[in-house]
Amino acid sequence: MSAIKAYYFIYFTLFLVVCCVNGFMWNGDTFKRKVSLEMNPGLTPPSAAPPNVSVLHARALGNNDTLHFLFCSGGAPALLVIHTHSAESAVEVNWPKFLSSDPADSVKVEPESSVQYRGALVFTRLWEYDELNSTGQSVLSPYELKDFEWDDVNKTVDYTHHTAQLCGRHASFSSSASLCLHFSAYESSGREEAWPSLLHNANSSQLRILLKDVMPRTNQSHFALELQTVSEAGLQTRVNVHKSIDDEYTPSIFQVSEWVWSHDNSSSSSSSVVGFSQWKPVVYQKSLPAIEDAAPCSHSEPVDLPQAPPSRIIPAYFTQNLLTHGLNVTFNVSSEPAANSTQFLSWTMLAGIGIPPSDFFSSLVIAIMAVGLGTPLVLLVVGGVYICARKRKRDTLGQYESIN
Repeated sequence: MSAIKAYYFIYFTLFLVVCCVNGFMWNGDTFKRKVSLEMNPGLTPPSAAPPNVSVLHARALGNNDTLHFLFCSGGAPALLVIHTHSAESAVEVNWPKFLSSDPADSVKVEPESSVQYRGALVFTRLWEYDELNSTGQSVLSPYELKDFEWDDVNKTVDYTHHTAQLCGRHASFSSSASLCLHFSAYESSGREEAWPSLLHNANSSQLRILLKDVMPRTNQSHFALELQTVSEAGLQTRVNVHKSIDDEYTPSIFQVSEWVWSHDNSSSSSSSVVGFSQWKPVVYQKSLPAIEDAAPCSHSEPVDLPQAPPSRIIPAYFTQNLLTHGLNVTFNVSSEPAANSTQFLSWTMLAGIGIPPSDFFSSLVIAIMAVGLGTPLVLLVVGGVYICARKRKRDTLGQYESIN
């Protein structure tokens, strides 16, 4: 009977340890926003935007604030992120001026005094490198994304799931080749099923970059994507890399990179972070990948740039005190033009405000940790109780009885 009680004690203790560890590690985000999409805000029929120019406005309404995402073509594709402390803030576009040769000050968020943070992420170039074995790299002429012919985003907008896709082609691409940016806005915390299954929340959006059927120009080519950001003076930027032992959602990948903007440049402090871009260093070579279809990617350190990126939305909204930075994300995939090559690359990133979403240990890892840490503790406690009980019984049996 005592053995049965000991087993129940062990299982009950392990259960408590698992619950305690799970409760300690859980970082559930219950904050929600109400998201709505609007195509080309303020542009009413019969007026229409010209080919190659479109603005998708995702409005994410909170309890007493609003998050605006403007996903734009017109030059290099861009994502403009604006956070206001008003639930009534609205985007206003002066379309005649926005479409003119001088679009300065044609995009506003009113009331202007409600804006707390503004920043933009612009995709400017697709680089191609020729690996020259032991002699290093040869940089081929880049594909300038401002010169791409971009499709009409309006044809791909999903107002129910808050997604849209922008696809473009370079003049030198084949008829089937394209570079696409798939945009998603979110009402609450969660994950996409498709790898790398980044953890998102209501303060973030996602961009999935798809490179399809782009034939390399050499037998040892690999590609890199140039990203540029625009922010206001007074903000500091850096790239942090965080490591983890858990790869449940992104198999074989144990780290995440975060390009953050903050009021100070201390990597140890996250409380001052006001905006971010986040990604995992992996690119996939199939739309439904297996582990063997994953390849690593790497990033350069951000550098100061002397001028704003070539996107129409940048001068339209930012009028002064601009800071521009850039870095390259290199896809370390050898793209040999073989007959059986998939000619497909997929890379995903988040962009949003505040502290980036943080992955915590999954339930499986927590259970393994709890068993690994809890079992020795339980055995120690049970063993100690058993030894004390045996010693007490032996001492009791060894005493002399008094003689009357």
